[in-house]
Order: sequence, then structure tokens, then C-alpha cells
Amino acid sequence: MSDSQGALEPGVLPNLRYDVPAGLVVFLVALPLCLGIALASDAPLIAGIVSGVVAGLLVGPLSGSQLSVSGPAAGLTVLVAGGIAELGGYEAFLPAVVLAGVIQIVLGVLRGGVLANIFPSSVIEGMLAGIGVILILKQIPHALGRDTDYEGDLDFWLMGHQAHTFSEIEAAIRTPSPGVVIVTIVCLAILLLWQRPFIAKQAWSRIVPGPLVAVLAGVGINEMFGVAAPELFIRAEEGHMVKLPVLDSLGEFWRALPRPDWSRIGEPRVWSVAGTIAAVASLETLLSVEAVDKLDPYRRTSNTNRELMAQGVGNVVAGSLGGLPMTSVIVRSSTNVYSGGRTRISAVVHGILLGGLVLSVPFLLNRIPLAALAAVLLTVGYKLARVELFRKMYRAGADQFVPFLVTIAVTVFSDLLMGVMVGFAVGVVMVMITNFTTAISVVHEDGAWLVQFTKDVSFLNKTRLRRVLADIPPHSEVVIDGTRAMFIDHDIYEIVEDFKESAKHRDIRVECRRLDSKDHPIRLPGM
Repeated sequence: MSDSQGALEPGVLPNLRYDVPAGLVVFLVALPLCLGIALASDAPLIAGIVSGVVAGLLVGPLSGSQLSVSGPAAGLTVLVAGGIAELGGYEAFLPAVVLAGVIQIVLGVLRGGVLANIFPSSVIEGMLAGIGVILILKQIPHALGRDTDYEGDLDFWLMGHQAHTFSEIEAAIRTPSPGVVIVTIVCLAILLLWQRPFIAKQAWSRIVPGPLVAVLAGVGINEMFGVAAPELFIRAEEGHMVKLPVLDSLGEFWRALPRPDWSRIGEPRVWSVAGTIAAVASLETLLSVEAVDKLDPYRRTSNTNRELMAQGVGNVVAGSLGGLPMTSVIVRSSTNVYSGGRTRISAVVHGILLGGLVLSVPFLLNRIPLAALAAVLLTVGYKLARVELFRKMYRAGADQFVPFLVTIAVTVFSDLLMGVMVGFAVGVVMVMITNFTTAISVVHEDGAWLVQFTKDVSFLNKTRLRRVLADIPPHSEVVIDGTRAMFIDHDIYEIVEDFKESAKHRDIRVECRRLDSKDHPIRLPGM
């Protein structure tokens, strides 16, 4: 995967040489994720494939983002599994997926995409880095041959809280599979080699992406093991390979699709599940799109309202065809960016490959070792959580670095949405602390004091102002200057008035500048 990008060319055809290889790489990553998420959701495996195909072919061209790639999301697995159990079956759950899509369309029409703008940059960066750390940690067991956890899982805890990510890594280190380790090392070596300048600068390296070469090498090495070194051969029955359902024809595929039970659509429980899915899926989509805009080398701004409507259309169609609910997904989208994708066509290509190859050659795809795909995801994870990003955020100051770190930690040990929410709350606290320490400036010399409001002051600054005024000794001259403040809270006025009264008894002369001309930002009728 190469980060190098030339000038952005308008139109579809000039960018195909970038978008087609990127779409191919995204397909390789999306394939096991679609299956793993369906498995974790207690849904039919084919439901994950349906959702991935619809996300590529339909949501891709409708998307409000040039680089976002959608599909079934790990963040929805608990909701989906719970909804299926609550409603008594997957067929009864599908109408809720359709209704969730309708709700998302309405949210887009009502311009609900504006919610994407409330999250600070430090939190979005922390979310990206957190996903990167998770990818690295979760792929280590797969890279060593321990595949008890499904591909695509982002949860720290697994197996009913009897195990967790670190215990899985420890178990994998204690019991590595030699054949898997060899495949992982070779694939990682190829991926790193493809990033070296002497290959990355070659025109052919964009047409033949490193992840494709790595995956093909992984398949080839394992086939060689089967002939020359059976003890190293990676076997499908041991769970180390991609495992697609093999269907003989398009007709058999169509007959295998789950059918929605439309008779349940009027039930309040169905609507309740639909509302929950719509809310969580929409928030994850907005966060993902905001993050992808930060990764976009051309710094394009996505239309979040259009994205919500595109996701809604996708969920209506996916639910009608038996698919899982979908969101814009950071793992697929970041893979698209780092693979050199430029336009929406890369998402469409991934959908075409997902549908076409799963139907036509599933037996070939089932020869792909999960270790080869783990190597690809390890490199994506490192790019998301690169050391340079931590240095950059540290240099930006505590108000940026603290929310960044908190978001990472909570995302890794809990989940993406909780990480963002806690990071957001910490970001607000850091803003309050920054405002508290910088809103009031104090200068004094030879009994002359200048207390200046350098920005808006609110009740949060009461403690600092009281301390400043209490420290002024008797027989001083004080100027309280509000020239630079657009807003002064009523509580601040009261503290100043109280100080002026007490100053009379301490022989302190007080002069106030521009404290009486501040308009209220929220005015009531008749004010």
C-alpha cells in the first residue's frame, strides 16, 4: 500500500488505475470481515455477503464521501444478536433493518449530518489511533495461528468475558502454528517491500498492489506446504482459512437468502429495535466519515446528510434482501485510503468483486489463509496508530493530547462509541480548564493592578476571579478591563460589584472599563 498520491484528476476514467487496485485490496479485507461479523451476530453467513455487496454497488455511488466504504460493522454485532433474540429469529429482525434505513433517510433529509461537526479533532484522531491499536492487537493471534476469535472482532472481551485480547495473544504466543507464522512473515515482508521507494515509485506497483501480491504469496506458500511439507500445511478444518459458503448457482444463492417476515413490521418491538440500530449506525457512520476526511490526502469534505441518506437506502435494500445492517466502516475506508483509492469507484469495485467472486469461485477464495489477511490488517493498523501521530498530538498540547489518549484507551478496552463519548467529555473538560486558566490575565506593579478579561468569562471563572481580587492588597489602584470579552456572565458582574463595595473599606480605588456594554447572547422577549 502506498501513500503517494499525484494530482487529483477529474472524472472516473483517469482514476481507474488507482481505484480498481484499491477496490481489490478493500475486497480482500472485507471478505473475512463480512463473514466474521455475520457469525458474531448469530446471522446467516450469506447475510454478511449480501450487506457487503449492497454497500459497494448501491451505497458506494450514492455516498456523500469519495473514500468511505460501507458494510456490516463490528460495532453493531451486539445490537443485531440482541435484536434477533428479542424478536425471535432473523426473518423477524429483517423488517427492523428496513425501518432503520427509512429512519436514516429521514435523518438525512432533516440535515442530521451536522452532528458530525460536534466532535473535536483530538477525539477523531484518537478514534482512528484506537482502531489501529485494536487491529494490531486483534490480528496478532491470527498471525500466529490462533483463530478462536472471529475475524473482524473489535471487542476487548470475548467468549463471554472468559477471555480477552491479551489472554488470546498470550495463548497464541505459547502455541504458534509454524506454517501460519511463515505465511505471516512472508506476507508482511512483501507488504513492507512494496512500501519501499524503489517499488512504490514504479507505475506498475499501483496496478499490482502489495496486499494482492501478499495474499497470492500466502496461498502459493500454503499450497507448496501441502505438497512438500505436510506438517506445515494450513488446514481449513482447523479454522485457519477463509470459509465461504459454496453455492452452485445464482438461483441457489437467491433461494438461500433469508426473507423478511413483513407481518411483524407493525410491532412496537420491531420499531424499538429499528430506532436503536438507526441511532447507533448513523453515529458510527458520521464518525467514520469525519475520520476518513482527515485521512483523505486531498482533504475533501464529505456531505454527511447525503451519507446518511445513502446509508438509509442501503439498509432498506439490504434488509429487504436478507442482509445485515450496515454503516460506513473505518477499517475498510482506511484500507481504501492507504491503498490509493481516489473516488467512489473503489467502493463499487469492492462490491463487484465481493459479489462476483463469492458466487463464481468461492472454492478458490477458501484457499486464502487468514494469516495473509492478518498481515494486511496489521499494516493498516500501524498506519492508523503510527508513532508520528502520537508525537504530533503531544506537541499540540495537553488540551489535545489528553482527550486523544483517553479516546484510544476507552476505544481499545470498551468500544468505539464509548471511546468517542468519553473522549468528547474529556475534551469538554479540557476546554473548561483551558478557559479557566487563560480567561483572566493579571499584571501588577508598584500598587497598580490590571485585571483583564482576555476572552469570554462565565461562572466557571468565578473561583479564579475571587482569588485574584482577594490577593490585591489595601491602598492599591485596580483597573478591571472587559474590553476583549464579548460575553461576561452575570455571576462575574456580581463578584465585581461585591469587590467594589469591599474596596471602599480597604482604600482600594477601582476603575471598570467596558463592563457594562455586553449584550446577552440569549435574549428573552422584551429585553
